[in-house]
Amino acid sequence: MLDDIKKTLWATADKLRANMDAAEYKHLVLGLIFLKYISDTFAARQAELTRRFLDEADDYFLHECDDEMLAGELEDRDYYKEVNVFWVPEAARWEQLRAAAKQTDIGKRIDEALTAIEQENPKLKGILDKRYGRAQLPDGKLGELVDLVSTIGFGDEPGAARDVLGQVYEYFLGQFASAEGKKGGQFYTPASIVKTLVAVLAPHHGKVYDPCCGSGGMFVQSEKFIEAHGGKLGDVSIYGQESNPTTWRLAAMNLALRGIDFNLGKEPADTFTRNQHPDLRADFILANPPFNISDWWHGSLEGDPRWVHGDPPPGNANYAWLQHMLHHLAPTGRAGIVLANGSMSSSQNNEGQIRAVMVDADVVEVMIALPGQLFFNTQIPACLWFLTKKKTARPGEVLFIDARKLGRMIGRVQRELTDDDIERIAATVAAWRGEGGDYADQPGYCRSVTLAEIAGHGHVLTPGRYVGAEAVEDDDEAFADKMRSLTEKLGEQMAKGAELDALIRKKLGGLGYEF
Repeated sequence: MLDDIKKTLWATADKLRANMDAAEYKHLVLGLIFLKYISDTFAARQAELTRRFLDEADDYFLHECDDEMLAGELEDRDYYKEVNVFWVPEAARWEQLRAAAKQTDIGKRIDEALTAIEQENPKLKGILDKRYGRAQLPDGKLGELVDLVSTIGFGDEPGAARDVLGQVYEYFLGQFASAEGKKGGQFYTPASIVKTLVAVLAPHHGKVYDPCCGSGGMFVQSEKFIEAHGGKLGDVSIYGQESNPTTWRLAAMNLALRGIDFNLGKEPADTFTRNQHPDLRADFILANPPFNISDWWHGSLEGDPRWVHGDPPPGNANYAWLQHMLHHLAPTGRAGIVLANGSMSSSQNNEGQIRAVMVDADVVEVMIALPGQLFFNTQIPACLWFLTKKKTARPGEVLFIDARKLGRMIGRVQRELTDDDIERIAATVAAWRGEGGDYADQPGYCRSVTLAEIAGHGHVLTPGRYVGAEAVEDDDEAFADKMRSLTEKLGEQMAKGAELDALIRKKLGGLGYEF
């Protein structure tokens, strides 16, 4: 049911944008969804308080309560803060905006509502994007968008609004990423890749960090994993950083909308030159840094303490990202990073030397080759690196998984890993670590390899080099018999081809063509 609602909402919202660029329109739509979430959770808390104030059996019961007293109590901000609900001034509440949706100044009213909410809630300061008054939508379209967002139903419980709106927000993020194509990938990592990272790392407590967090998908999926395995919201502390200001706001809204406490730094900033969490040592790091970026270097990074395994080349940031994340890991922490396949074998500009030092230091735990066509923004083949400072199982070995044949097509050019694929990968890693089940190498899919063997291959970490060929089932048909059968089929096809060729020539000859 909710899937149908999400699709209908998207189709309508996409139609309303007319000729407006998806990258600009995204902020209008997602901002309105967030505004309605804030207002709905506030209204639900207000309704709950009203019931409790009038219930003699409740701790909140107000003796000798009249309308004036009730109204006054309902305006006490502490009742909302204690349950992590944002305070919404009366003029900023959704019903006020909905009533004015057809007014010509609706954009200005929304901007004023967002400003008032920021003033009342310091946590949201600088996060809400006030661009509605200058939105380049055709007349009346913004009001129609307000009406559309008004149709999303949430129920009376604050948690209901959070859950439904969170799913709608996440769905829209994915749709906008697809609509924007290459640019969309800068703020959104496809869900199946995020789920794979989370399933392998299994973050269940402690500090979770993403140094290039985009719209915050890694954090949201981590919280979902925790809740699905019996934990609760708040079992982990969220730390992130993002250089793009508008994407930084998307992430903050995405997390605030779900009631997730977070620290994304004081401002959007470059992770390498303006590290917002210099003293952080995280239990889990999940990241999808931009692939192969060439303009990352700055002179201030010369001799940086993060470059423990060698100075990363100024022309490619891949090994800077890997070492940045190792630097920020707690002694027993684990990191999962998405990178371009070239990172596994490149020997340019001392990348091969850095990789060799990392392998020999035994900080590389698992390498996974991914299938193609998983990303919106690039066809560059990708892989997953899993790093740890101290292996708790199988020291001196690396697990290689070749997942290139997994996944299913969900569109003409888009592939995703299925839940079964993700479960298989996670179960393989868990068994290898001794955390459940028996591990065994599977030709063509996975193999545990010693550091000595990896060194013998020049420290190349491409899984296909180690897992071998997939075992072929023996159907007892002798090679000579197979060859005879195939030859007969080929002869039949050639004979049919000759017949068709003769028929075509005959038809064309009847039309006066000569051969």
